[in-house]
Amino acid sequence: MKVVFVGPSLPQAREHASQEISIRPPATQGDLLAAVVEGANVIGLVDGGFEYTAPVWHKEILFALSRGVTVFGAASMGALRAAECAAFGMIGVGAIFQDYASGELVDDADVALLHTPPDMGSGALTLPMVNIRATVRKLVGPGSLQASTGDEIIQSAEQIFFKQRTWKRVVDTVRPGEQGDELVALLTRQYVDQKRLDAVELIETIDQFSPPKGITLKDWTFQETTTWQEIAGVSKL
Repeated sequence: MKVVFVGPSLPQAREHASQEISIRPPATQGDLLAAVVEGANVIGLVDGGFEYTAPVWHKEILFALSRGVTVFGAASMGALRAAECAAFGMIGVGAIFQDYASGELVDDADVALLHTPPDMGSGALTLPMVNIRATVRKLVGPGSLQASTGDEIIQSAEQIFFKQRTWKRVVDTVRPGEQGDELVALLTRQYVDQKRLDAVELIETIDQFSPPKGITLKDWTFQETTTWQEIAGVSKL
């Protein structure tokens, strides 16, 4: 069984996945463990709750890996957890994962955004820093945007809380007036949704992935601590 946890990074995830994949809402603490108990042998983590709910626990990812489950991560919380758990066998997918794995990105807030509720489509309402940086790179590379202006845009965006970060707010401190309107139009027109691109890549990767038979031997052992047993109830599994 293949399971992917995804929300605002790719609201139309079902359109990109085969029927073999079970698409589920953003994961919170315990959801990956529950998927393992249900029999999932491949798990993809894209989006996860973090502000008002307990986030996905590293320990449950390690538990899944210790049980022979292949775990992929990309785009958002999945990219963060994949970078953090790569040494234990979690597989990262996409440019955002690569940036976290290389150390170019270190702040988990770089993937945060405000979005509508799931029953309203989980659409993005604000801009995550990873998409802003990708858009600036796209424009600066061929010279459509001066490098100095690109730096100002990024610096401005970094000062704005993720729930309030829009192109208008970002540009207001860089180019006020008509010049600002033109810049907003350019950034909007050339917008790079890197989170979406990475989420699609993860789903395509999982669709094509054939789980290995049996448990692959690892050079580490999962430790069932008292806290893990109390919280996860693994002693009953």
